[in-house]
Amino acid sequence: MSTCQHTIARPVSVAGMGLHSGQRVHMRLLPAPAGHGIRFVRTDTPQPVEIPASHRYVSSTSHATVLARSGVAVGTVEHVMAALSGLAIDNCRIEINGPELPILDGSAEPLVSLLRDTAGRCSQEAERRYLQVTRPFAWEEGESSIMVEPFAGFKITCSIDFPHRLIRQQELVLTLNPRTFANRIAPARTFGFLEQIEMLRQNGLALGGSLENAVVLDRFGVLNEEGLRFADEFVRHKLLDCIGDLALLGHPMQGHVVVRKAGHTQHAAFVRALARQTDCWRLTKRPEAACPHRAQHPLPVLPAAPGLAAFRPVVIGKPAF
Repeated sequence: MSTCQHTIARPVSVAGMGLHSGQRVHMRLLPAPAGHGIRFVRTDTPQPVEIPASHRYVSSTSHATVLARSGVAVGTVEHVMAALSGLAIDNCRIEINGPELPILDGSAEPLVSLLRDTAGRCSQEAERRYLQVTRPFAWEEGESSIMVEPFAGFKITCSIDFPHRLIRQQELVLTLNPRTFANRIAPARTFGFLEQIEMLRQNGLALGGSLENAVVLDRFGVLNEEGLRFADEFVRHKLLDCIGDLALLGHPMQGHVVVRKAGHTQHAAFVRALARQTDCWRLTKRPEAACPHRAQHPLPVLPAAPGLAAFRPVVIGKPAF
């Protein structure tokens, strides 16, 4: 585990459809100085508006995580946040010319490919500061619960329960590092149910959804010709969302998080509560050997998931449902 902060080595860009807005948008990811953190910048406003990727700016969690500042919002940030967190990139400026990040294929795999294979990674002189959990902390509401306990690393246990024959109860336990994230979590796509689509669209959601960017289930099975990428793709995507939402703490976590029947709303509530519970964690620097400063190097080359289609930087599809 590196003691240094990292940014991307070179700018990269990608374009695609916003899942909920249905608008085609263009996103640029740019290197940023040490201590900058992750910041989104809306470039389509009269004056650019910068929104830090922090739980303090969460404005909505209805089917996606939305950040807002000065009346300007940027939505569906969880997949980009998960990709940056999963690949241990601390500092990045993300420019977007619309209200929502592109959904691409519904997973974080295209973003991992873009960051790993094109952008590369650059170590920086400043040291990383980790949020080290020092005592257990639990949050619960109804059937949902999230707890965290001390652990030497970043581990997540995620469990879900849906009344569909292809989902039911699923659980996944994973210790996170760039390799496990890229291979086992990033390819998992967002999913939804055909019977809910009309209601979502009446409420201004899923306007850009299609079989190209989501797994869609009817009563009998999966409608996507590709099928599932993993038998438990559903819980893997929920874990992906959780990684992205936890990244809004602003520091990489060292602890074991146990998530049960939770989504964006519960993640945000847990993050806010944990941030206030300062007797349960401390910010610390890992006592490891220093890494070479300003050395530019690509992220590790990781094999793609079996059967995964090649990355296409522009994903524009006609809604199929």
